[in-house]
Amino acid sequence: MASLTPISKTQFLFNKPHLKSSSPCLETFFQSSLVSKRLSFQFKVPISDRMPLKAATVVSATTAEKPKKRYPGEAKGFVEEMRFVAMKLHTREQAKEGEKEVKEKEEEAVRKWEPTIDGYLKFLVDSKLVYDTLEGIVEKAVFPFYAEFRNTGLERSEKLAKDLEWFKEQGYTIPEPSSPGVTYSQILQELSEKDPQAFICHFYNIYFAHSAGGRMIGRKVAEQLLEKKELEFYKWDGDLSQLLQNVRDKLNKVAESWTREEKNHCLEETEKSFKHSGEILRLIL
Repeated sequence: MASLTPISKTQFLFNKPHLKSSSPCLETFFQSSLVSKRLSFQFKVPISDRMPLKAATVVSATTAEKPKKRYPGEAKGFVEEMRFVAMKLHTREQAKEGEKEVKEKEEEAVRKWEPTIDGYLKFLVDSKLVYDTLEGIVEKAVFPFYAEFRNTGLERSEKLAKDLEWFKEQGYTIPEPSSPGVTYSQILQELSEKDPQAFICHFYNIYFAHSAGGRMIGRKVAEQLLEKKELEFYKWDGDLSQLLQNVRDKLNKVAESWTREEKNHCLEETEKSFKHSGEILRLIL
């Protein structure tokens, strides 16, 4: 409706005979000008709706896909990410990839340790409580994927029970679980019910650390205190490397459904896992 006003005025001029141009060219000019104005009026975009060139450039830049950030070990699977973070928390004496400075007695090289039988028994008792807790959690499976980690061959509770029975037969008194083991057991139970990613971090570090550094500790204690007797705690039924690989595959599979934030949360729990395991390990010394 707004376009009628300029058009009607122009038509009025052409309808006045005395105002008509004697020149065909001039008349053509007026007519072409009329069409041009009509088109420009009908297709004109309000200034407020126009996108400034600078703004368009910014939008184009921000909508461009950013390169995906790669995390150390990510290409090999999430277990490799967990391993990478865990190794950084070792000392150089414990592992060549370690970056942590030696601050606690248990962080020194195993060859420097001076274990005692009483301390070692406390360590075994508290360790059994932790493994009892882990095995009970996966059996109950509050989160369905916990069931994937039943009967992996890495279980230690039954082995520890045999070792403690052997010590009892040798005349040693088996102590009750102490504060480090009781505290860690409670933490694991709580995490398993409310924070599955954090729980999996502890699950991984407890089992895999025992299969590596734990065996070195076992040999050291056996040499110094047990006349080189190898305890059941350090024995596995079947090929240990294959058992570990089977669990790695299951962990990687479970983590495939996690968001990047959930994976990072799991990795951030590593230091707490080391802290609680270290408190139990310290009982040996």
